[in-house]
Parts: sequence; C-alpha cells; structure tokens
Amino acid sequence: MTTIAATDHSRADRPDDERPDDDRPDDERPDDDRPTDDRSSDERSAPDRPVRAARAGRTRNDRTRNDRTRTDRSADDRSAGERSAEAGSAPDREAVEAALARLPRVVDLLAARAEEHDRDATFPYQGIEAVHEAGLLTLTVSPRYGGAGGTLADTVRVLARLGRGDASVAVVTAFTLLQHAEQARHPGWPAAGYRRLLTESRRGPALVNTLHAEPGEREAGAPPGTVARPDGEGGWLLSGRKTYCTGAEALAWMAVTARTDEPEPRTGTFLVRGESEGLEIDPVWDQLGLRASASHDVVLEEVRVPADLALGLAAPAARSADENGARLSRAWHDLALAAVAIGVARAAEDWLIRFLNQRTPANLTEPLGTLPRYRCALGEIEAHLIGAEELVEGLAPRVDRGEEDAVARTGPAHLLAVRAATTAVQQAVALTGNPGLSRRHPLERYLRDVLSSRVHLAPEEAVLDAAGRVALERGARP
Repeated sequence: MTTIAATDHSRADRPDDERPDDDRPDDERPDDDRPTDDRSSDERSAPDRPVRAARAGRTRNDRTRNDRTRTDRSADDRSAGERSAEAGSAPDREAVEAALARLPRVVDLLAARAEEHDRDATFPYQGIEAVHEAGLLTLTVSPRYGGAGGTLADTVRVLARLGRGDASVAVVTAFTLLQHAEQARHPGWPAAGYRRLLTESRRGPALVNTLHAEPGEREAGAPPGTVARPDGEGGWLLSGRKTYCTGAEALAWMAVTARTDEPEPRTGTFLVRGESEGLEIDPVWDQLGLRASASHDVVLEEVRVPADLALGLAAPAARSADENGARLSRAWHDLALAAVAIGVARAAEDWLIRFLNQRTPANLTEPLGTLPRYRCALGEIEAHLIGAEELVEGLAPRVDRGEEDAVARTGPAHLLAVRAATTAVQQAVALTGNPGLSRRHPLERYLRDVLSSRVHLAPEEAVLDAAGRVALERGARP
C-alpha cells in the first residue's frame, strides 16, 4: 500500500522561500508581531497566492486577514458551551454579501487551473486557498462564533458558482460548509475543539469532513467497522479504514464514525486531527471524474483521541435519534451537492454557447448558432437547467424558514437536479460531436464530473421508494 503520511506534505507549487520563519500560531504571538496582508483577494494573482498546509493547521506566509473569516472575535474568549443555548443568531448579511461579491474572481481562478488538476489528479490547494481568502470557506460559521452565518440559500448560491470553476473544489468546500452549518444548528463539538478549528481557520484553510464510508458492504444500521478501544488513560485508540474521504490529504479535522471495543459496544463520532500519529492516507482515488477531490482512503492505526473528542457515544438501541435534526442535515446535504452539479452543467452550457457562436462549418456561411436546430437543442438544455435551478433555489430558502414539507422534498429534488444536469451535459456533448469529446476542450471533463456527482446522491431506489411512501400516505388520508 502506497501511503501519504499524515504530516505536512511538500507541494510542487509551494516554493521554499514562502515558508515562514516563525510557525507559531497567531494567538501565541504578541499583537505587534502578527503579520497581516491588506491586499484584497482580487488584488492577489493565483501564482502570488500562497498555498497553506491546511491539515497541519499551519500557514505558508502572511496570515489571512481576520475580516475574511470573521471568526476571531469569539474563538479566543467565548466558549461554544456558553453560546450553545442561543437559538441561532441572524446572519450578518453585510459579511455574506461581501463574500459573495468575491465569487466571480474566485471562479475565474479555479477555472484557470481545473484542467491541470484534473489531468494530474492533484489536489487544488491554491483553489481552496482562494475560496478561503474570499471568506467563502467559513461562510456558514454562526454569528454566535463570530461568523457570517450564511444560510442554505447562500450556500447553494456559492456552490453553484464554484461548480462552474472546478467541481472538485466545490465538493470539498461543500463538506466544510456543511460541518460549520451543523455546528451552528446543533453544537456538537466540544468548546475547545471547535475553538481550535476556528483559530486554525483564521490562519488558513481548515477543511473538515465526516468519514462514514468503509470498504465492503454493510447492512443498513450495522455498526461501523472502525473500532475505538480504551487507551487506559480515559481516551481512545482508533483503528480502521474509511473510504471515499473527500479532501482526505488536506483535511485539518476528520469526524470519524466508529464503535467501541467494549462488552456492550457503543457507537459515536471521534474528532481526529488530520496530522495525528498513526493516521495515513492511502491514495487510491483514481476515478472518472472529480479527480482532484483527493477522495482517498484514510487508514487509522491506534490513533489516539482524547475523551472529550468522542461525541455521542451510546449503545445503538439507546441512541436518541433526533429525526428532525437528521432530516435537516440531509436537506442541507441534498441541496448543497445538487447545486454543485448544476454549476458544472452551467459551465458546460457556457462552453457550448461559445462553440455555437464561433463554429462555422465549411459548408455554411454563418455560425452553427444561427441554425434553428441548434438553437432548439440549446433551448432544451437551458430548460433543463432552469428547472433544476428553480427547484433547488426555491427549496433552499423554504428550508431556511423551517418549512417541513420543503425539508421532506430535498431528496427527490437532489435526484431531479442531478438528472437534469447530467442530461444537459450529455446533450451538449452529443451536439458538438468530436470537439466535445476532445481533451483539448473542457466539455468532456464537465461530463465526467457531472456523472461522478452521483456518488453523493442517496441510492436512487431509496429516494424514489421514500417519495412513493409519502404519496401513498397522502392518498390514504380522508
């Protein structure tokens, strides 16, 4: 097994002269010694933007400005526990809109390097850096913790645009946004742990994801194969393998589901630092699409986890299921990932429009876009995407308002949006012929990415069966 050790990796795009002389965290430095960079994200070109070792929580050069993540006000002096009783502060719309205004520039930067990362299957560190510096990676941090408090509607808008630039960056960003949104709704992280995550987010991208999937097939409801055994000091030693771990090599934190090695096993989530001793990345991700997402396997060999970072431990039969919370989390996931697929399809349509406006076959005197057949075909693609966008963008604010019927519809909405996006890109490829399948053009990459977006979709049969049950129950009411 070829592995990537869980340490700070050397990067081809990280020159030695960008490494700081002092790797001390900002909160351990005197105020006067903390470096700043007053340039805006738009003023910094991609080659000039340093790439940070996000997993190790360290920065490669000047620390990101505090107003970019808006987490510094509370991370040092207010605990998550002190704020957990608050029902959820209203979003800081000024901060949200400021971050959204930086989106076009970020998307352009992502698109400029997407082909390179797809071809080489390399992780887009500079792309993640650009997303972070624009304030988008922490957009859903609650105002209780000093964040902007972006809503699901904001999240959908961001991810659809990022999907136009680089689908892999969008997917990696999505899972970090979902983690912060979950903490905003139902604080589960211990105060010290979340405070540390926010502190790291001030210095550079701090990616986080939940690791559920494991090799092989398990029956629904079966406990995880990953095992935590007591370390004799009140903590745990975690061993096992997780698969399809999006962003694996760059994660600062991993929320690992596992069961305990006890006479009566309990299951729960263990918060693991990405640089922990005994944690390795097995670089097995070599898929058709989303090639730059680094969704490798994570191998844990007696990784030590303190007792306070073991969350929700309970026997399966005794676990109190928060059905409403679980449904809301699933709704966020459904619409967030649907937005990425729509963004990819919009990028494909943009390329197709340029192609139709510029392509003039030898037997014609006008571009293909002047022919009714091509205009109608483009109109059908546009109709598919309008329907998907209206569905996802219409449901998101309703979910934000707590409308239960909207929450219940996000599963079918995700399915329909992915189907529409896939159909749109397939039709674009069919319409362009050989140019659409050429590696010299991005359309074939969009096709591979949108096809691979189905991996984040719940099993189609399960989604349709659930929708059918709801319909039958509705029909049986008097």
